[in-house]
Amino acid sequence: MYWSKYFIPTLKDVPIGAEAISHQLSLRAGLVHMLTSGVYSYLPLGLKVLKKIEDIIRDEMQEAGATELFLPVLHPIELWKKTGRDQVLDEVMIKFKDNRGREMCLGPTHEEIITDLVGSFVKSYRQLPVCLYQIQTKFRDELRTRFGIVRACEFIMKDAYSFDRDVEGLKKNYDRMYQAYKNVFKRCGLDVAIIAADSGAMGGDVSHEFLVPAAIGEDTIYHCPSCQYYEGAGETQVEGRDCPSCKKGKLEKQVAIELGHIFQLGTKYSAAQEAFFIDEDGQQKPMIMGCYGIGVSRVIAAIIETNNDKKGIIWPECVSPFDIEIIPIAGGDKSAEINELADRFYQELTAKGFDVLVDDRDETAGFKFNDADLIGIPKRLIVGKKNLANGEVEIKCRRTSEIKLVKIEQAMEALVS
Repeated sequence: MYWSKYFIPTLKDVPIGAEAISHQLSLRAGLVHMLTSGVYSYLPLGLKVLKKIEDIIRDEMQEAGATELFLPVLHPIELWKKTGRDQVLDEVMIKFKDNRGREMCLGPTHEEIITDLVGSFVKSYRQLPVCLYQIQTKFRDELRTRFGIVRACEFIMKDAYSFDRDVEGLKKNYDRMYQAYKNVFKRCGLDVAIIAADSGAMGGDVSHEFLVPAAIGEDTIYHCPSCQYYEGAGETQVEGRDCPSCKKGKLEKQVAIELGHIFQLGTKYSAAQEAFFIDEDGQQKPMIMGCYGIGVSRVIAAIIETNNDKKGIIWPECVSPFDIEIIPIAGGDKSAEINELADRFYQELTAKGFDVLVDDRDETAGFKFNDADLIGIPKRLIVGKKNLANGEVEIKCRRTSEIKLVKIEQAMEALVS
């Protein structure tokens, strides 16, 4: 892709009101654009990152045995009344009446909807277990939006749901999702803290949160630097307490961003919505449910919060919008030769399956380098007049700032190794 034909509206200055580093850099690097408070457009670079994260999630969901579907955003309130959550979530639900006079809402989550769906088709124990997931937009009327896409009114979430005949089956699905979540975050380049958590308004007896320590976190956790033990902030929690795991370290207080939450729901929704099945003993029973959510758009913010420097974003290779950026630097009488060589590298790298961005804009070297640091592509190939005279090009690693001069004929090997 050529920069001049793409859409990357970078900003030099920090936007007013953007407190978090991730918010600042996502705006400055042209990943997102704020339409109004808590509502964002995903621009081409941001969308590429989002899709890479979604692909990782889909891989792990398939490995865990879940099947993808896509549920409606428009929900009839009557389904929410069956569980009583029309009142529990009343403050954040966006409600309205449609032209037929029906009470509706924009879905803040989908437990009621998936239970209604599965309850309509699954009637026998022979049809269980069922595990379904979606990647969908959620809507919550947040009074206090914060930190850009971390706490927004419209956000992207992966939610999965398991339906089993008994608690043993639920535990098996829960364990699969627990491992899948660990895999997702590791593949996204994130070190997560896993904490036993309160189920809150979701219901159920067992739940775990997956959090990333970061300066803008809204959750408090405690960490032992000696053994990497984590625990949540209980009522009696005190910083400096002896670690209950290794007995050697002292617990340190941290703030963290919640990225995922999994729940053993039990029969809260299936019983209320009459999602029953006939077991092999001929008895009608409510399905045993689990729920598993990841804040997909939040993952982008968490990656930026933990992968940046004063110049910009430093993308992990697995989620970077491009693999390599080629920067041709105009060189007077050598400009045509420089551009021709840059195009040749572009074609060869693309043919090998790499996603490549060429900064072909008519800008100064400093301007291009600043933008390259800002958007944070892992590898950079610089073609300039001075090095070209020696038959060389420059390769730079964004994360380490290491620079190598290599012969033109050796550049491809150096880039793909």
